[in-house]
Parts: sequence; structure tokens; C-alpha cells
Amino acid sequence: MSDALILGVDTSGPYCSAVLLKGGEVVSDLYEDMPKGQAEALFPLLEDLMARGGATWRDLSALGVGTGPGNFTGVRISVSAMRGLALALEVPVIGVSLLDALAHGTHGPVLASIAAPRGQAYMQGFCMARDVPPALVTIADLPPDLVQPDLVSIGSAGGEIAERLGVPHVPAPYAPGSAIARIAAIRWQGGGPPAVPFYLKPVDAAPARDLPPVMLDDGA
Repeated sequence: MSDALILGVDTSGPYCSAVLLKGGEVVSDLYEDMPKGQAEALFPLLEDLMARGGATWRDLSALGVGTGPGNFTGVRISVSAMRGLALALEVPVIGVSLLDALAHGTHGPVLASIAAPRGQAYMQGFCMARDVPPALVTIADLPPDLVQPDLVSIGSAGGEIAERLGVPHVPAPYAPGSAIARIAAIRWQGGGPPAVPFYLKPVDAAPARDLPPVMLDDGA
């Protein structure tokens, strides 16, 4: 692995996670629970991360950013921030699915998942006998024929999925920022996926509450 300095960042959940990686080794890292306020806190946290790693912005070779699925606002915060930083530094920014990040460093068949509201989860299978593409699923409806030898479940919905399918629930090998930095370190010179939000369901929308009255034509 090269000695490129890679910054991996994720705010797609109720946290800020970031890692500064060089030659496969963590130079500095942070993980802070943060249900809100990520937009204001992100760059001060990253500046502290860089200072603790003895690096400046101009030392960076590439950026990696979590693209979701996850919280719509959280995904947009880090994707927009890293795209802007990459433009200013003239370095590549690599988008990394959080499901890819969860599975990074695992061996054998894995169901990676991220909890979603109403008993649902964003889920994807890796190294499985059958294709399990990324999708928003209802955990209670998962079919038992997903199970295969040595299958494990990881992620924030991993416990519920493990219980449903009767398979082990194991922790992800890396924190989100660390996995993203490691994947970006592999992909950045080959032109990895673009840094665009990865949504598996449409943004919730509701009609305006204060609609004007409907005027009825008496002659209709």
C-alpha cells in the first residue's frame, strides 16, 4: 500500500467518524456521538484530527466519504463538505457505501445492515451464494432461505436480523471513518465511485399544511 495520506469521513448516522490513514496505518482518529449539530462541528473536529496527526490539509492525497444509506441530512453534510474540500485541494474524493464499509475486512458470507425506521433495515449481502443487492427491507419478512453456512450479521440492525435468521451477530471490523479511509486508499488512484448520496428510499415528503381554500364553481 502506498504512503498516501487519506482522510475518511462519515456523518450518515448520529455521529461524526473520521480517520487519517497513511500506509494502512491510522495516524489519528475520532468518533463522537452527535445526534445533531454535525454541520457546525465537522470542520473543527477535522482540524483537531489533522493537528493531532501532524498534518495539514495540503498533505492529503485523497478523501473518502460515506455516501449512505443513512440519515438524509447527515449524508448530505459530509458529502457536500468533502466535495468542497476536494475541489479546494484539487485531490480526488471517493464515495463509499456504508454497507461496503461495514463489510470491509470481513471474511466469508456477511449480511451488512443499517437500522431504518418501522422495523426496516438497509441491507446488502457480501460473499454469499445468492445475490443480495442493497435494498430497504422489512426485517420480519426476511426469508429463511437467506441462511447459508458460516453466515454472520453485522451493523446497527445486525442483532435483529441475526435473531430473525438464527445466525451470529458480530461487530464490524472497523469504525465507519476507518473503513471508508481504507477503502478510499485502495480505490483512489483507479477513479473510484463518485461522492454522491446513496439513498435506498425517497425523501419523505408531506403536503403543505396551510393550503388555500378550494373555490367551487356553482355553475359546474
